[in-house]
Amino acid sequence: MFLVNSFETLLQPLAVVMTQPSFTNFVTLVTGWVFARRRTVTQMIVAAGAVGTKHHSAYHRLFAAARWSRDRVGLIVLDMIYPFLEDTVFLALDDTLARKRGLKMFGTAMHHDPLLSSRGKTVTNWGHSWVVVGVVVRFPLWPDRPFCLPVLFRLYLGKKRASQARRAYRTRPELAVEMLRMVCRHRRTWHFHVVADSAYGGQSVLKPLPENCDLTSRLGLNARLYQAAPPRKPGQRGRSRKRGDRLPTPQEMLDARARRLCLEIYGRREYARVCDTEARVYAVPERPLRVVAVEALRGGRGREAFYSTCHAAIPTDILTWYAWRWSVEVTFHDAKQHLGFEEPQGWTRKAVERTAPTAMLLYSLIVLWFVQEGHRHYREWSLPWYPTKEHPSFRDMLITLRRVSIRQYFLRLGVSGRGSKKALEALENVVGIAA
Repeated sequence: MFLVNSFETLLQPLAVVMTQPSFTNFVTLVTGWVFARRRTVTQMIVAAGAVGTKHHSAYHRLFAAARWSRDRVGLIVLDMIYPFLEDTVFLALDDTLARKRGLKMFGTAMHHDPLLSSRGKTVTNWGHSWVVVGVVVRFPLWPDRPFCLPVLFRLYLGKKRASQARRAYRTRPELAVEMLRMVCRHRRTWHFHVVADSAYGGQSVLKPLPENCDLTSRLGLNARLYQAAPPRKPGQRGRSRKRGDRLPTPQEMLDARARRLCLEIYGRREYARVCDTEARVYAVPERPLRVVAVEALRGGRGREAFYSTCHAAIPTDILTWYAWRWSVEVTFHDAKQHLGFEEPQGWTRKAVERTAPTAMLLYSLIVLWFVQEGHRHYREWSLPWYPTKEHPSFRDMLITLRRVSIRQYFLRLGVSGRGSKKALEALENVVGIAA
């Protein structure tokens, strides 16, 4: 089995970080990854039709021992996204759980399971916790639909697992800052803007934030807010003040008068009471923030507070930026359900740290291919139970890649004559149903 030429061309920039044998094996596994029903290395070999071409251990070594950098591959993918980016590059930052089985697999532990947990009940599960940085991009085909394309990844190790692996313990925010610094160093002339939830909105991320990077995140309703520190007076004794006068908390801001706004976020229209102010938080008093307090008038989640280091921004922009963060949750869902992010069974450190991120990188590459080439071959399915569907889903993109690759492979065989067209259509339909 082969992938369509346009997709293999898209993979070529990744060859600079691998040796020629490693890149050949990588293309074979990516081919199997697209067609396999279960994303283990052996099933990828079978799906790619590579059984017997070389020993299967050569494909296992691609993740477990080969000399290539996961970060360099991610940065190359970032450069490939550049033609679709605007002046400010938005990044989504979050973590996700990959459920696993087995006690000897590197890095596994009990982690919070956000899918099974609720506000009143916390559920944990055995697996890997991945911190992911993705690029939020809106393509010209769908300007109102943000995509999150993952580029960098870090495996979070708890204190016990880090001690067993003889590695320094680092929190999830510390891992996030490391990746943000890597991205900002890679393109120093670009301006980045991170959108993240409250887990990555504290001082551990806000303080060491790179100079060419802004942050929009959530804030507690009882957060202590301050004015800028007053200038030092002539003849004043003692140290200068770090903070100015105390300001009302977001909760107190909403208790006072607020204006009403109509917001177009999360694909729907919402009405809310909104008030905002420029303030400093206690932990980082030197950085001005735009704080926005919101109270949904119908539905929603009640009262919430957000902030952005773009202190001159208007509230609607800040709320829209934060709403784009949801695109990373969609990416996690699609990568797990359609690309088997949780399925690889490698158990050594390198195998674990490389295999699962490859699924996320493949997600980014498939979306890029569909935007550049695949949308021309997209065949919309007429499904009466989806009357409001306007845009192709990631599953549609994956089906299109399979269909176009099958068509090219079929035509390479030189099959012609009576019934060949119907046979090709039947084969394409089977591929679509099996996706």
